[in-house]
Amino acid sequence: MSTLTTAPATPTTPSTASPYQVTFPRVLRSEWIKFWTLRSTIWTIVSAIVVMAGFGFLTVFFTAQALTQNIGEDRGGPPAGILHDPSIILVGSIMAQLAVAVLGVLVITGEYSTGMIRSTLTAVPKRLPALWAKALVLTVVTTFTAVVAIAISWLVTLPTLRANDAALDLGNSETQRILLGGVLYLIGIALLSFAIGALLRHSAAALATVLGLLLVVENVFRGIPAAFFQNVSPFLPSTAGQQIISTQESIDRLRAAAAGTGRAVLDPWQGYGVMMLWVVVLLAVAAVLLRRRDA
Repeated sequence: MSTLTTAPATPTTPSTASPYQVTFPRVLRSEWIKFWTLRSTIWTIVSAIVVMAGFGFLTVFFTAQALTQNIGEDRGGPPAGILHDPSIILVGSIMAQLAVAVLGVLVITGEYSTGMIRSTLTAVPKRLPALWAKALVLTVVTTFTAVVAIAISWLVTLPTLRANDAALDLGNSETQRILLGGVLYLIGIALLSFAIGALLRHSAAALATVLGLLLVVENVFRGIPAAFFQNVSPFLPSTAGQQIISTQESIDRLRAAAAGTGRAVLDPWQGYGVMMLWVVVLLAVAAVLLRRRDA
């Protein structure tokens, strides 16, 4: 008589492994989709373009009108050669930076205010790829916004400039540097605001900090004649960054005025380097805190 033995069946458990891997391109695509679902995105982009082009046109138009009426520098009006200054069409960037700053803050703080950041960090457990993806999306969009805004500013001011024999020489190296600098400056402001938003994680607090820095602190430091404030002022982010959209002639005038005072006057690329150093340091601190803090 034989005994049949049956081997126990090996229990099978359904695999819980996801067929999808978390890769940076996929995180980037996710952040791109989320970015365009924010209602504030379109409004801030349109605001930046309209404000920059509008202020550029108004500045050029009324400057030309003042010069036509012979309201010269000796009477408190604009200097005679100001229309030949390529940075005149970028005057609106000082106002457009506010819209760009709002966009930079809301890209990161919007998720904290809605609680969606928990889902993001659950899907991207290493966390930092999500931060870098947001920063990259913001950079791309800000670049596009700045290029469009500068192009429109140039187009709307072109008739007035040509009427005064002051059309921009796009083949001139300084003009090219200033126009490129307008794009780079707005990118720097966006990333600076993004870094502060990542640090504070609260929209109102981050916006108050960024706008306070750009509109209050830097103007106060620039205006107080005490040595400490005058020595620190050139190294504040916006003040330093604006050197890249300044002509060499204006920088040389500042350097001559500062001679003997010990006050630094940065060259265009030095100033932008200082601005980006602020961005890198703040982003590095934000990255460390993102890894350590709870969502």
